[in-house]
Amino acid sequence: MLRGSTVGLRARHEDDIPILRAELYDDVVNSSRAEGGPWRPLKPGTKDPRLVVDDQNEGSVPFSVVELDGGTLVGTATLWGIDTHNRCAHIGLGLRPAARGKGYGTDVVAVLCHYGFVVRGLHRLQIETLSDNTAMLRSAEHNGFVREGVLRSSAWVMGEFLDEVLLGLLAQDWKPDANA
Repeated sequence: MLRGSTVGLRARHEDDIPILRAELYDDVVNSSRAEGGPWRPLKPGTKDPRLVVDDQNEGSVPFSVVELDGGTLVGTATLWGIDTHNRCAHIGLGLRPAARGKGYGTDVVAVLCHYGFVVRGLHRLQIETLSDNTAMLRSAEHNGFVREGVLRSSAWVMGEFLDEVLLGLLAQDWKPDANA
């Protein structure tokens, strides 16, 4: 398990899937804001590709996020779009509703940075998020990410186009203690 100050990132367990699906992906608004495509219902028993881990997919590393104090599942985190030639990847995370507003997002971003820069030897990490996602913007910037641009009206979310903010962090600019 990768450890931060309050959370750990571990492999996805089978019993994590129904919880994450119910609290993150069956919520139409939350899922529409977090995914790059439209929400759609999945019948019970369907192997949800967003949650089932494909150990053969080298371009994506999904984690379950747990509280270090007690081991409670608090969300999901992913290093995705891993490009081994250019040594870059994207960061994504989702927290269960009860875990939001507790600083876990900042810690998750810090642990993903450690994994990307130290464990994987990447040069650049990137985050794309909706411009009104103040929690993610705050978590990213607290960890040293820099706003590099705004993708105007690039995301169709629940009946309207929204701006996305593009943030980047280079290995040489990363300060491991940024969120301490």
